[in-house]
Amino acid sequence: MRKFWDNSDPCGAGALARVSEDAEPIASAQKSLTSRVFPASLNIGQVTIRPATVLAPMAGVTDTVFRRFIKNLGGCGLIMTEFTSADGVLRNPKVRGRYLHFYEDEHPISAQLFGSDPRLLADAARVVENLGFDLVDLNLGCPAKKVVKCNGGSGLLRDLPLIRKIFESVRGAVKIPFTVKFRAGWSDDEIVCVDLARMAEDCGLCAVALHARTREQGYSGTARWEWIASVKQAIKIPVIGNGDIRTPEDACAMVAQTGCDAVMIGRMAPANPWIFRQIEQYVDSGSYVQPAEADRYQMIRTYFQMLLEEEMPGAEGKMKQFASWFTHGVAGGAALRKAIYEAKNGTEILENVERFFEAKLLVQSAQS
Repeated sequence: MRKFWDNSDPCGAGALARVSEDAEPIASAQKSLTSRVFPASLNIGQVTIRPATVLAPMAGVTDTVFRRFIKNLGGCGLIMTEFTSADGVLRNPKVRGRYLHFYEDEHPISAQLFGSDPRLLADAARVVENLGFDLVDLNLGCPAKKVVKCNGGSGLLRDLPLIRKIFESVRGAVKIPFTVKFRAGWSDDEIVCVDLARMAEDCGLCAVALHARTREQGYSGTARWEWIASVKQAIKIPVIGNGDIRTPEDACAMVAQTGCDAVMIGRMAPANPWIFRQIEQYVDSGSYVQPAEADRYQMIRTYFQMLLEEEMPGAEGKMKQFASWFTHGVAGGAALRKAIYEAKNGTEILENVERFFEAKLLVQSAQS
């Protein structure tokens, strides 16, 4: 299935401030090649998701700071927690505090759990519901070896009878909508996505999200959108498509080619958190705005300030982790990354960011 990738100048990442006046709208080079029809919203149980875009759960990324950062940019209908161990939720209060902490302005929000014990997952889902989450999700997609060897994540894809027991146990434990995110199968020889989706619907789940790769693929190769189309044709509950959405054109192309009810964006979000808003702009007008350098500066400074204000353990490490994503496409970004990596604390990191961009903006102002 054709995809409209354009990696020539990724936007880097989002900003809480509006895009500056000197940012230029980017007309889609592929506009004539793909439909801009896109669902305005979808209902998952009693929860309305508007617009029909979802921030994928990502370990080490989608904590409360990043979720609110994305939410404040606009254009994202549903945010999700990092995937969280059901066993950890029940045994360790620190796990609940770290992974299941959220603020009121994050609604609607879904908590994603992983594990393989139906009883533990049901008990953890009750905790999620009691904490006030709008939805609970089961992870059947993580390909990490340490998760798979414990029969969690995509490791369960080889045991559909156990998955059914988990579905039934969790569905019977909570009243909030229950969803599942899964891969197409273990390998190309073991594709189970349609059978699993039908099972989910039969067990009373409210929606499914398919990452159209196998466990063996990991994050390599190409997502097979035709698998999303097959799942959509097989069930009546909402289907959320995931995999290889790198531009607004891709989002619309996935909907057009698969009929999915919403799109989920993972790895592109930390590289370009503006993508959700850009999808909204593209659907409305056929073009979208590429943020200017001043906006990138505001974005990096805002996110780093949020991390420091949250007083999150390991904030400095996270700032360094995100620097490689957030400075992509910034002229002279290698020097900024070096300054960030060598900084001793969060305050110094922020000062280096401000010094770098203010010098660049001063030069630009003098030249204009």
